[in-house]
Amino acid sequence: MTDRTATAADTDRLPPVLPAVAAAAVAALPPRLHKRLDATVERLAGVPVGPVDGGVSVDCGPEALVTLTPGPTGAVTDAQQARCSCLLAPRCLHRTAVLLACPVADPATHPNPASAAGGPSTAEPASRARGTGRTAGEAAGRGRRGAAPTKAQRAAAGALWRAAAAVLAAGAPAAGAVPQAELLRAAHSARLAGLPRAESAALRTVRGLRAHRGRQNGHRLAELVEVLHDLLYVAGRLSAGDPDPALVGVLRRAYQPDGTLEVYGVCREPVISATGYAGVVTHLVAADGRQLSFGDVRPGGPDRARDCARAVTEMGAVAVNHAVLSRGGLRITGTTVSPDGRLGAGKGVRATPLVETDWATGPVAELFGRPLAEVVTAQLAVEDPEDPGRAGTALVGGDLVVVGAVGDQVLARELAPAAGAAAERVPVPDGPVIRLVAVSSHPMLAHVANLRRLASRPGLRIRVVGRLDPDRAGTLRPLAVGPVPGEATTLRLPADWHGRVDLGYDELQGGQLPPRDPAAPGGPVLAVGADAVAESPLWRVRRLVELAVSGGRRAVAEAARGDGAGLAGPLRRAGFTTAAAVAAGLAAESDRRGRDAFGRLTDPDPDRYAWAWLAATAHLAAAERELIRSSWTAPPLG
Repeated sequence: MTDRTATAADTDRLPPVLPAVAAAAVAALPPRLHKRLDATVERLAGVPVGPVDGGVSVDCGPEALVTLTPGPTGAVTDAQQARCSCLLAPRCLHRTAVLLACPVADPATHPNPASAAGGPSTAEPASRARGTGRTAGEAAGRGRRGAAPTKAQRAAAGALWRAAAAVLAAGAPAAGAVPQAELLRAAHSARLAGLPRAESAALRTVRGLRAHRGRQNGHRLAELVEVLHDLLYVAGRLSAGDPDPALVGVLRRAYQPDGTLEVYGVCREPVISATGYAGVVTHLVAADGRQLSFGDVRPGGPDRARDCARAVTEMGAVAVNHAVLSRGGLRITGTTVSPDGRLGAGKGVRATPLVETDWATGPVAELFGRPLAEVVTAQLAVEDPEDPGRAGTALVGGDLVVVGAVGDQVLARELAPAAGAAAERVPVPDGPVIRLVAVSSHPMLAHVANLRRLASRPGLRIRVVGRLDPDRAGTLRPLAVGPVPGEATTLRLPADWHGRVDLGYDELQGGQLPPRDPAAPGGPVLAVGADAVAESPLWRVRRLVELAVSGGRRAVAEAARGDGAGLAGPLRRAGFTTAAAVAAGLAAESDRRGRDAFGRLTDPDPDRYAWAWLAATAHLAAAERELIRSSWTAPPLG
């Protein structure tokens, strides 16, 4: 902690808190104080946070000073680490509100020392599974493949379902401290029962609810919809006894030894997260073709992301400069690799530099060896059952020709392989128009400025490395560009750039672009193929499922009554008959109410409504994914 002022809403200042600690504080709070809890948490946003010996303090008013003393992991893992000076402590409003204002800690990263100290602990199977990569059920000796969930797992999943269904019925505005505490309590129960995927989805849902309610920068309602869908999907199937082991998930695994590796740099990517972390990640390709990464991401702001461009990070006994590594390579011994491809930096790691390479030679060249449509189709077809959010996140590469620009998007076409040694490459016949969208629009980074320079040269040939945008048709988010080998109308980069431009850090200059072609069209492109997702009537279903999260059940019912037949009719006429059916089912269920023995209207059980929303959301995701896949293979329209 530094001595400059921060607020209770500043997650860089307040330490993270384990879900069980926050949930227990709410459970211990007298019910009469529950209604005041949300207002107290919001009021803490303007209260200064001060450093104390070993932790932080929050001044909550006269004779009410809350002190948080994190453990060795940097998180509050025990109730005794949160104290209040008021007479009602520990069952006081001040202490509970401060704990709920803190970010949610990941139990796998910040374990409770009391449960990890030995003895018959529920965390012991998790630690064993983390080292072996087995599912949580297998680690506990009860998860053979195809076995039904245990009674404890079904009970934990049922508690998660009820908590998530209640949040969905109420909507994010009404999902305050108490509903969030119910989710945290259920997440802790899921951890004890060995359900890591359900626990992770619950924690991400709580973080998403807080970001939505706090209107945090960078938060997207679509992300909250996605994670709430995953939580209800997993909890609902597990509570029904589904034996699919993918529903249980895999506990976070430690870095595993990987012997000797030769890795070659691809590019650097600046990181500025909405949760207060920043830094740089250098993407690498191993000699066997695996995509790996080495990062330096820590608490900080945009300044840190910019300063890390040429920062030195220790990898064992070696000091690694990210700018050098991204354009060179390393031969690493004693290395460790995480399941998602991150290189470890333990004390036993030794590394020696390899000669700098460009994208045209070595394993990196394999990124550009397949047509983009083939690569994208393969990515969208493969789902990671333990981490659905990772679909479509691998790097893709291709050779493109710039067509022009529309708004902040660069339009391009993919180049077909050369017909002969001296033949000029032409765009793929009937290939789609590809949109290049900046990874980040932060003014401290160079993404937007570089894309504008590329758009100013229609006809420019560029080699692109980026990621598929899984939410937009025919869209790539480029991380780096370079010249196309053998082409004259391409980039002219300095020799020390080794044939690549990191779009977030390097700044393209006018002299590095080819001269303007007088015959090339100038200005924005007016006739562009329609976005298959944005222009389809599926936006009606998207609006309905997002309204369910942002407004609750009653908001869906009001919208459906106001829309009338305008909801399902356009969907059926466009051929989306299943989408029309699930949307109509959600609308009907949202407006269903029963009566008690005295004839009074009652709020129905949220289960049927949650299943109707889940069906609509699942079909919407599948339909949009198919539209995005087809946008890479269908000819351009317009």
